[in-house]
Amino acid sequence: MSTPRPFLYVKPGCPWCDDAEDYLTDHGIEYDRANVTTDPVAFAEMKRLSGQTKAPTMVWDDEILADFGVEELDEFLRERNVVN
Repeated sequence: MSTPRPFLYVKPGCPWCDDAEDYLTDHGIEYDRANVTTDPVAFAEMKRLSGQTKAPTMVWDDEILADFGVEELDEFLRERNVVN
């Protein structure tokens, strides 16, 4: 599943999810999202793609970043020249 922009799986009240969304917004990166707490289909898809149930999980260009903090997100995006 190639995604032209990031797709973020989140859970409400998750500080790592909030941080990830803030980071993407602060860097002008548009993204789509799903709340896996209220969307069982999104939860199942996140689990299938990442092999785990923790959020945040991001899918972008056939790559998956699962259960991450802002530091890992920053590194992931810098390695792909998305941010400087």
